[in-house]
Amino acid sequence: SWDALRKSITGIVSRVNVADIKQVVPEPFSENLIRGRGPFARSVMKAQASSLPFTPVFAALVAIINTKLPQVGELVLTRLISQFRRAFKRNDKTVCHSSTTFIAHLVNQAVAHEIIALETLIFLLERRTDDSIEIAVGFMREVGAFLAENSPKANALVFDRFRDVLNEGTISHRVQYMIEVLMQVQKDKYKDNPIIPDGLDLIKEEELQAQEGLNIFKFDPNYTENEEKYKAIKAEILGEGSDNESGPEESSKEEEEQEREGILDRTGTNLVNLRRMIYLTIMNALNYEEAVHKLLKIQSKEGEEIELINMIIECCSQERSYSTFYGLVGEQFSRLNRVWMECIEQAFDNYYHTIHQYKTSRRRS
Repeated sequence: SWDALRKSITGIVSRVNVADIKQVVPEPFSENLIRGRGPFARSVMKAQASSLPFTPVFAALVAIINTKLPQVGELVLTRLISQFRRAFKRNDKTVCHSSTTFIAHLVNQAVAHEIIALETLIFLLERRTDDSIEIAVGFMREVGAFLAENSPKANALVFDRFRDVLNEGTISHRVQYMIEVLMQVQKDKYKDNPIIPDGLDLIKEEELQAQEGLNIFKFDPNYTENEEKYKAIKAEILGEGSDNESGPEESSKEEEEQEREGILDRTGTNLVNLRRMIYLTIMNALNYEEAVHKLLKIQSKEGEEIELINMIIECCSQERSYSTFYGLVGEQFSRLNRVWMECIEQAFDNYYHTIHQYKTSRRRS
């Protein structure tokens, strides 16, 4: 039955095209896509890599399935990112290009968040080789219209990075010309690269499952039972409840210590997520007052204030020329309380002693 499932999924994926996607879409749901999500991800990625012009069609198929079975869409995206990372390490430009093209269209179809696109672009533009810039240009052509509409400040920052690459002149004339063509595509408002091509906008607004109803209280008739289930899940994640022989006083002390300490993050994931949130908040703020207001709302642990100040300085250094926006943001924080003032002084001292390590363009800003 596994072979039959795999062959059926492969056959469905191979038949899909713009003309009959509406007729083909119900067919995958007739199979057990939960059990067969691995073969589906492999089939759709293989089909897309061999037929790049049909990438929007495969992305539309994944998007429709994702509305009903989000674990399938998540698996496809995870495998694409993993495939891109491996290909980049091997300098396999062909696989990098196919992977990023698929990721771009999954962003366009709201399967992946725009943060994925921005992180991919930043990753590629930091490594200023002919191949990485060429991949970034191709990726931007596919996802640029979406970013221009949904994240204009971040989109502008990306194009500033492209201009910096042009000004440095360290890449070949061929890739420089590709950047110039991309900028012309931007001026033409991506008329040949729409967010979603005609005939593939098949996701209804109500199917996006924003689940706004979860924001309000709803009576749960099985509250006690569900709480016990969650306690079991929590114990499995946090490693609690393995030793029940300790007395109530000792248990309560341990619980208090665990609440105070929380989970010790040795991977730095929390710090990366904090920096990402700070970066996106700054990039999407309309003015410095809005930026300060939103930055103060970001939940951070005591002692992480310096990370916010460092990110403000890093964002400023990425600008093509100095922007008073960042100076005003820093001024507002320095006026709030002594903690922020000390963080700014500490950051000044750190950057003063390491400024020689930065490129001229970053030192200027």
